[in-house]
Amino acid sequence: MNVVVTGATSMIGVATIEQILRNEPDDRIVAVVRGKSGNISRLPHDSRLHVVECNAGEYQYLPELIQEKCDIFYHFAWLATGKGRNKSILEQSKNITICLAALTAAHKLGCRKFIGAGSQSEYGLLDLDKISPGSPVNPIQPYGIAKYAAGRLSLKLAEQFDMDCLWVRVFSIYGPNDKKTTLVNTAVEGLIDGRRVSFTPAGQRWGYLYSDDAGRAFYLIGKKSDGRKVYCLGSGKARLLKDYIVEMQQIINPDCPVGIGDNPYPENCVMNICADISELKADTGWEPEVPFKDGIETIVKMKMDKKHDV
Repeated sequence: MNVVVTGATSMIGVATIEQILRNEPDDRIVAVVRGKSGNISRLPHDSRLHVVECNAGEYQYLPELIQEKCDIFYHFAWLATGKGRNKSILEQSKNITICLAALTAAHKLGCRKFIGAGSQSEYGLLDLDKISPGSPVNPIQPYGIAKYAAGRLSLKLAEQFDMDCLWVRVFSIYGPNDKKTTLVNTAVEGLIDGRRVSFTPAGQRWGYLYSDDAGRAFYLIGKKSDGRKVYCLGSGKARLLKDYIVEMQQIINPDCPVGIGDNPYPENCVMNICADISELKADTGWEPEVPFKDGIETIVKMKMDKKHDV
């Protein structure tokens, strides 16, 4: 089986590739990365992995670059992520076209299944104990609006192409290769360095999921799910954000102060971010396996090893 992965060097892209290589010895993966990417070293060294350079705005050329029939297409690539992702409406709107170009390329490559990465931000200011695929959707930020539009249009286009399409709304993933600006990465870096890091009162309820678990979920969706539907992907269990921060402090540097409450909540702060994963579990048999403590310890070890190598 041939699998295509765009955004292959992203945190979830790498985790998904690792899971496929681990569980499917006969699969061949085409990892699509942007030209002159500085993150190719994140990818596993494996003869079954073939790297293709193609910028996100040029996915219409993927059939020419790959030139072989493929079976499953994972789309993780997304422009303008991180803290600045809600500042540019025009930049976010490009992602809708890019996603549809990826789906069209998947169709031309003969793929029977397209799997795209959505976001919990598609729900907007929803305040529920658990958010399910059927919960009301009302995104208010450009990032969430673009994700929602990309997902809805992908499902419609896949119907025209008679392809399976699974849109996975991602909730609070952490792990190696995470963006520098995320709460977990900021906290870990600060605690390793012994620096006080400032936070809001951190009364939000979040359900963090380790990237290995997320990659395994995407792998199983590719292997077992079919049709055209939406999933929510997260841990399925929520804790107060301040409890996560204190746990990281105890694991990494108990003597380092953490600034819980130093900053006010941002405007339109979502207080409940917990995914209802029951449909995903029922369809694929997937279950989260990595406790938060184990995930943080793995991240810290990798960061310390990297520091020692410099």
